[in-house]
Amino acid sequence: MSAVQAYGALAAPSLRPMREADLDAVMAIELRAYPFPWTRGIFRDCLHAGYAMWVQERQGAIVGYGVLSIAAGEAHVLNLCTAPGNEGQGLGQRMLHALLKVARGHGAQRVFLEVRPSNPRAIALYDRNGFNEIGRRPRYYPAHGGREDAIVMAMELLD
Repeated sequence: MSAVQAYGALAAPSLRPMREADLDAVMAIELRAYPFPWTRGIFRDCLHAGYAMWVQERQGAIVGYGVLSIAAGEAHVLNLCTAPGNEGQGLGQRMLHALLKVARGHGAQRVFLEVRPSNPRAIALYDRNGFNEIGRRPRYYPAHGGREDAIVMAMELLD
């Protein structure tokens, strides 16, 4: 691989709103990334409900996505995913910043999310970006052999 090709492979992906035409690529990532993935119907319903849904594209391929709901001065990060094999490149950070910018632009004053305790990489991302643990939701997530709690995190969006 030449230096130009190597740069292109790691060039910052573009961000754009998710479209229904993206659902095949998004589902391919979702199915590889999670043992209990969202369904295509959940993504489609979120699109039709008007949620803020973004994808990151690099050289025509989707490498990450995020889903954010906004209502009554609050936002909720519902899904934030980097395609397996693309971790450690700052893609999650970039998507999170984009979602927070959208939340601010819609007047949200705080943002919430749930994260699995078994996902230390995601917890570290949220910690680094100003989220704080505010509680737990017992048995929130499906898990092999039962259920897993969710850590509830929040951050205030200050001007």
